[in-house]
Amino acid sequence: MALDRLPSYSRSLDPPTAIGLACRFPGRAPASHNGSMSESRRVLVVDDVEQNVAMLASMVRSLGHEATTAGGGLEALQQLDKGIDLVLLDVMMPGLDGFEVTRRVRADPATRDLPVIMVTVLDSREDRVKAVAAGASDFIAKPVDKTELAVRLACQFRLKQAQDDLKRGQAELEERVACRTAELRRACDEVAEANRRTSAAHVDTMKRLVLAAELKDPDTARHIVRMSRYSTVLARALRMTAAETEALGHAVMMHDVGKIGIPDAILRKRGALDPAERAIMESHTLIGGRILGGSCSDLMRNGRIVALTHHERWDGGGYPRRLCGEQIPLAGRICAIVDVFDAMTTARPYRPAIPTEVVLEEMRLGRGLQFDPWLLDLFMARLPEVLALRTRLVTEGLGVASSDAGAGGSVDVAGPGAASGGAGVADLCKAGVSVADLSVAGLSVAGLSCF
Repeated sequence: MALDRLPSYSRSLDPPTAIGLACRFPGRAPASHNGSMSESRRVLVVDDVEQNVAMLASMVRSLGHEATTAGGGLEALQQLDKGIDLVLLDVMMPGLDGFEVTRRVRADPATRDLPVIMVTVLDSREDRVKAVAAGASDFIAKPVDKTELAVRLACQFRLKQAQDDLKRGQAELEERVACRTAELRRACDEVAEANRRTSAAHVDTMKRLVLAAELKDPDTARHIVRMSRYSTVLARALRMTAAETEALGHAVMMHDVGKIGIPDAILRKRGALDPAERAIMESHTLIGGRILGGSCSDLMRNGRIVALTHHERWDGGGYPRRLCGEQIPLAGRICAIVDVFDAMTTARPYRPAIPTEVVLEEMRLGRGLQFDPWLLDLFMARLPEVLALRTRLVTEGLGVASSDAGAGGSVDVAGPGAASGGAGVADLCKAGVSVADLSVAGLSVAGLSCF
């Protein structure tokens, strides 16, 4: 139905029919044909002609509503904060006309949903389009018919009520969502804090196991910490995430926790172990697996994997399960490399330290045999970083600078033989003693000698 025909069309019908056609949606119907309603609303009547204001205000009051009046656009805008439910607005007014008043009403967030019925003698299509563009809710032509006014007021009040209910429901929904979101956020924060405390407890348990190892053997404890730091160099080379790198470092720290169960006489023995002693020493992998087994902690499970597999060999000749190749978990393969490097370049009760270059050459010979060839190549490529880290560990009290700490910053610890005035491994190598000869003497560089 065309807007410019609606007022005259409604007036051509009797009141009941007009009411039925103008309001084709469910809602509260007028109590009677004279337009009275069960709920009183406040209506702002705006017109620059005093007689028109008085007439419209009288009609509004006769319909059971409260009427507030304004003699112009500016005055009308000033009264909008008085709880107005609807505006009956004349179009042709001096100063601010009805179009501009409507635009300002719509521009204000506080009043943008306020129903505005334009009361006008203008009935051209252009005027109505202009009114719609300005934001008019409805139109009523002068002279105003009371029945038509009742119908149009009732329709706009119902629309406004529906909008208010919708906004109220939306606000209540947003409030519930905000409350639930806040509750969820608190729950997530509590879970995160619980996880943090649990993780901290697991790390604390791990550190106490390392402390127990330190009480058993201070050299083993320092070796554990150095290995953890070296493993992070390979982790970064493998582009592991920060969380994965941290997990690997913690797991590697537990690789020798099983040495808690090795007798001191074997753990601190100077010189080569006999076959029976070697078998006992090798059992530290299984002891570590038992200590760390049965835990629901990822930290402990990862530590168990490393404890059980850090002495496996790429060629299957390791222990305790003789795994080979990629059957060995990645963490175990990484640990095997950094374990041999650190153990051989530092002194042990059963042998002196071995020069870094001798160790590196022997490790190269173990490529594809004892060590994962790809990981070993990666370790060698990152060797400057590893040696720089060793130098920093010296300043932290976790290593001792050696006599071969020259180009590249390699670090070693002088062996027992050198400390007592005898021939250490470094001296033997300088004298032309081969790695094979060292092996015969019980000072094997690679493989099982680092336990």
